[in-house]
Amino acid sequence: MSRFRWRSLTLFLAAATALLGVAAMPAVAAPGPTATFTKVSDWGTGFEGRITVTNGGSTALNGWTVAFDLPAGYSITSSWDAQRTSDGRHHEFRNPGWAATLAAGASHSFGFNGSPGGLGGISGCTLNGAPCDGGPGDPGDPGDPGDPGDPGTPADGRAAPYLYLGWGNPPSPTTVMNATGVRWFTLAFVLSGGGCNPAWDGNRPLLGGVDAQAIAQIRANGGDIVPSFGGWSGNKLGPNCATAEALAGAYQRVIDAYGLRAIDIDIENSDEFENEVVQDRILNALKIVKRNNPGIRTIITFGTTTSGPNWWGNRLIERASALQADIDVFTIMPFNFGGGGNMYQSTVGAAEGLKDKLKATFGWSDATAYGHLGISGMNGLSDQQEVTSVSTWTQIRDWARDRGIGRLSFWSVNRDRGCAGGGVAAHCSGIAQPDWEFSRITAGF
Repeated sequence: MSRFRWRSLTLFLAAATALLGVAAMPAVAAPGPTATFTKVSDWGTGFEGRITVTNGGSTALNGWTVAFDLPAGYSITSSWDAQRTSDGRHHEFRNPGWAATLAAGASHSFGFNGSPGGLGGISGCTLNGAPCDGGPGDPGDPGDPGDPGDPGTPADGRAAPYLYLGWGNPPSPTTVMNATGVRWFTLAFVLSGGGCNPAWDGNRPLLGGVDAQAIAQIRANGGDIVPSFGGWSGNKLGPNCATAEALAGAYQRVIDAYGLRAIDIDIENSDEFENEVVQDRILNALKIVKRNNPGIRTIITFGTTTSGPNWWGNRLIERASALQADIDVFTIMPFNFGGGGNMYQSTVGAAEGLKDKLKATFGWSDATAYGHLGISGMNGLSDQQEVTSVSTWTQIRDWARDRGIGRLSFWSVNRDRGCAGGGVAAHCSGIAQPDWEFSRITAGF
């Protein structure tokens, strides 16, 4: 087309547009990164907040920092899934190592608890120095506090069944992930490899062995792990590390080795659970870990009765409060009650007892207490011949999901294979079931 004809066509279109009264379309700016604040819950003496960073741009966002101010008199008491620094009313949250890059269209949420209650919103919010500009969900707007019983967006690793690589014909984690949708595993167990030195199962190297290889496979497949320290048998770090500082150092070696986002302390044997000195040592060590690793999630797992924690469990919770250990999730193991019984009713009774204890000790609402509560069941046949069937575990999962509990797990993926009439075994559940069915149900949590 000649320049003259192109110019004539352009003039004609412009005239037609003016004649028809059609306004010229304004240029639309490409959306950019935003950060949106939501007050998830408020229990009068405190609140839970969540900020979601969304990369609305067309290129990856490499590194991010969200900064904002709270009103006078308000403070942040704990946080997760971001690295926080606070100076009076001003708070800055930097990306954790696992979320340093946000692809176009991707988002990442982090959360925090604060006090007192009644927060109306935040102010001066910036994302990488620019206004957060959350649009209708502007970060200064408290947003939707959520439904009753909703503790907000859960931290990662909320559904993470136990996988034990030193026992029970361990399956390929990627096989289970691809078959079920499970993305996180609680990897058992970190024990004492001699003194206060951590080792997988007490005898496998922290790095370079089958455990490290499995973690690499899980992460390459889009998942991650929560290491579990302790368990029933073996030589534990709690009694072997002489001080809370030394124990925190042992935990830190594992955290640093894998860039961890959460750790689980399975405190069930009498040498740790039924030992006041060791209980306090573990709690003080976890307090140090939280101080040195902003955003990390700490979990404690222990046994229970059908009506809630026993004396030792109650003491553990009370001491966690007294020592200000800032434990994120208290997880009970509702099985091995002595045989028989309805495992759904027993599990719910135990969980409700724990919820009531958390409310009484910390002054939390029902919703907040559920959010700090975990369940770790035993799939199939327990050591004491109790049966948790596929349908029972589905009931438990649905109950837990409806109440927004903080964690759902089971012992173990190794046993998540059918073997009706096989008794209690390390490699199967002892009941008739499709392979990996408990993992599939848990993934739906």
